[in-house]
Amino acid sequence: MHRFLIIIEKANENYSAYSPDLPGCIATGITPEETEQNMYIAIEMHLEGLKEDRLPIPKPNAATISAMDDVNHNRNMSKTFDTIESLIENLDA
Repeated sequence: MHRFLIIIEKANENYSAYSPDLPGCIATGITPEETEQNMYIAIEMHLEGLKEDRLPIPKPNAATISAMDDVNHNRNMSKTFDTIESLIENLDA
């Protein structure tokens, strides 16, 4: 079993997601929850494609979930979240 970090970002009118360990594997959704679910589906499809092409599945390298706050004000504060749920709760804060 593989566990890949998923990054969910707020876009203009929706959310987007990607995994740093799986280049090109992305998803979008109207809500953070929909985006997360779409990303799980995208990862499954991505891994199936790698297997079909007999390519190696990358080993997950990401260890923490962080979000940057106030980048425009040069504070570069970061928060680390233990779960994807706590990260999602803070996206709109």
